[in-house]
Amino acid sequence: MASSTAPAPLVGSTTGKVSLPERTRSPWWELGRRLLLAIFILVGTVMLVYFDRDGYRDNNDPENNYALSLIDAFYYTTVTLSTTGYGDIAPVSDQARLINAFVITPARIGFLVLLIGTTLEVLASQGREMFRVARWRKKMGHHIVVVGYGTKGRSAVETIVGNGLSRESIVVVDPSRAALADAHADGLAVITGDATRRTVLRQAGVESATQVIITTDRDDSNVLSCLTVRQLNPDAYIIVSAREHENVPLMKQSGADSVITSSDAVGRLLGLSSLSPTLGSVMEDLLTYGDGLEVAERELLVTEVGKPPQSLPDQVIAVVRDEKVYRYFDPIVSQLARGDRLIVVRSAKEMPWAPRPGTHGEDVSTDDE
Repeated sequence: MASSTAPAPLVGSTTGKVSLPERTRSPWWELGRRLLLAIFILVGTVMLVYFDRDGYRDNNDPENNYALSLIDAFYYTTVTLSTTGYGDIAPVSDQARLINAFVITPARIGFLVLLIGTTLEVLASQGREMFRVARWRKKMGHHIVVVGYGTKGRSAVETIVGNGLSRESIVVVDPSRAALADAHADGLAVITGDATRRTVLRQAGVESATQVIITTDRDDSNVLSCLTVRQLNPDAYIIVSAREHENVPLMKQSGADSVITSSDAVGRLLGLSSLSPTLGSVMEDLLTYGDGLEVAERELLVTEVGKPPQSLPDQVIAVVRDEKVYRYFDPIVSQLARGDRLIVVRSAKEMPWAPRPGTHGEDVSTDDE
């Protein structure tokens, strides 16, 4: 199979960690940073007391025969910053008392704020993150899982969101740091990990997903991911991107419902643009979301039943009947029937689910009518 260099994965990326957007720095990073600050305050205060040791008196040494040692300074600092204060070592000179009032006391307050505040923040952050993840999991179900958040994955998500689906119903699975940052910037939940592993896909809720889009840059990874997804969810609609056309049959056998060959599609578009620049521009227009023309699928209206596809206001290019796709000129669909769905070319300004350009809410024809 064709392959390419995959993006560098995160350390421990196969654990399937859930990462929701708008997340701040790790609480453990904050804990380490604040502990270092607390140690800095402690060491600085110890040296301050030690250098001014002549201004302190050890009450256990009434005759003051021995000057304070570095250990005494460390002992005094720890009991002072922790507000224990046994009183056995006390400042006696004016300088030492001023230093205690204006330097050591603020340091004591800062020391306590760092330790107590950090502990509370870590517990609160962890609890808040656990609550967010639990609430997110309750909302999961009938969602879309996008494996790989490169150029193809981002374009797929942009098209899905542009057609009315909320970002909350999309989950990205990717092991790279760049994808994590990009997906969070786009407001998407991310499962950091390798999509070929069951544990990672379970974290993404593949078992309850309605669709899975696999868009990594390696065909072998796509095949293995497709196999794993199909085992976990036999009913999911799986769309896979293939770099090489020769791998399409293998992906179909792996459980893919639809396979898009990226290299063939790009090559065909390049060839069309070479033969006819205008034709190439039209094809590019159809493939570009949000401007000009777009291909959409819609329901058949009651008033359109029995008519030929060519007579409708929309430019019908195919008809879906009994889950099979027929081209508009196929004799089987020369007359439209209840339950048919139409594949049409229309203005990108129209929502794909609108019955026809400029209309909304009209009666549609279904098999139940």
